[in-house]
Amino acid sequence: MIRVQDIMTRNVVTVTPDLPADTAWERMRAKGVHHLVVVRDSEVVGLISDRDAGGRRGQAVRAGRRVADLMTPKPLAVSPDTPVRRAANLMRGRSVGSLIVIGKNGRLAGIVTVADLLDAIGRGVERPVVATRRPPLSHRVPHRKRHAAMGVW
Repeated sequence: MIRVQDIMTRNVVTVTPDLPADTAWERMRAKGVHHLVVVRDSEVVGLISDRDAGGRRGQAVRAGRRVADLMTPKPLAVSPDTPVRRAANLMRGRSVGSLIVIGKNGRLAGIVTVADLLDAIGRGVERPVVATRRPPLSHRVPHRKRHAAMGVW
């Protein structure tokens, strides 16, 4: 069974709640991500997505606002050993684009996004091929020759 820890993004881009929303948007564009985890003193306090920040044409939404004004407080979180199927169903059921992964020590371990799930499906991670080794044939039997074909084979 594939776990969240196998597909999650470990290098999470984080911001503080006091950061201006325009700066957070620019950081998303520069890093090529759609979600930023909002932390205060190494504690996860929220999540801001590009949709929360108004998208490409959201200058009016971001103008004069901080990340704390636009973020989703208390985002959904899972542990690294959560099965991928359960994480996908949780995202689908709540209509969210990402899940925060919190480690056993209570600290941020990573993030799982829809893109991570699609990548896992595309690579075939859900059903890995088990490499088995066939034993070599130790006894070969000679085949009989068929002299006369009797009927249809």
